Amino acid sequence: MNEELNSKKLACIIAGTLDDKLGKEITILNISNVSSLADYFVIVTGDSTPHVKALMEHTKDRIKNLFQKLPVRMENDAKNRWNLLDYGDVVVHILHRDERETYAIEKFWNHAFSIPEAEWREIAKDYTQYA
Repeated sequence: MNEELNSKKLACIIAGTLDDKLGKEITILNISNVSSLADYFVIVTGDSTPHVKALMEHTKDRIKNLFQKLPVRMENDAKNRWNLLDYGDVVVHILHRDERETYAIEKFWNHAFSIPEAEWREIAKDYTQYA
């Protein structure tokens, strides 16, 4: 299953993985034309602190199992309400509902393009658990 894995495909598969674990408001932003930080941000909301942690662990384990790929860096705040998985070209932001509203990442990056949900679902369908 490990044909060419580019950053867009990885972002879409991560979005599908987060959806498998009931992540909410999943957004993929293509920031490649506006930043050198990464090519894509995947942003998701968790309903509770344990849910935020579960989304992070599930994503990390799933991508490791599928592609033998570990994050270059992982971060979380002291209360575990904003976790970050950095895969180099793809950065995953897993936020508690309150933090998502407070920090409004999409508004800050409003000049980036977003990948429509139907498109990321189609790309990720062969890699999700509940396709």
